[in-house]
Amino acid sequence: MLGRLNHVALAVPDLAAATAAYRDTLGARVTAPQALPEHGVTVVFVDVGNTKIELLEPLGEGSPIAAFLEKNPSGGMHHLCYEVDDILAARDHLIASGARVLGDGNPKTGAHGKPVLFLHPKDFFGTLVELEQA
Repeated sequence: MLGRLNHVALAVPDLAAATAAYRDTLGARVTAPQALPEHGVTVVFVDVGNTKIELLEPLGEGSPIAAFLEKNPSGGMHHLCYEVDDILAARDHLIASGARVLGDGNPKTGAHGKPVLFLHPKDFFGTLVELEQA
């Protein structure tokens, strides 16, 4: 069911500083910031060749990233994103297997314009998992 690793997401307290560190210090190619109000975040993607690093900054007071940063003020790894060929079939298989899909169970549009779902971290050894339609 799982395809390739699409990205590793890092929650950061200062998106401009994190972007500069990856771009200027590490020499990586980075995208322009993109606001995703439906997810409560602003994102920048860092291209590392075989995958991406997603830098996440809270957008608004209700952002799940704000709550994460309250517990981890310096930031840290937030989630892993894997590609799946059929997100609805993957969701149905996971639910039938006892995994918990966060939210209402319906995919939302992610940063790449594709459907995404998040899976409860307690079902995956403490790691929040995002699935993205390939």
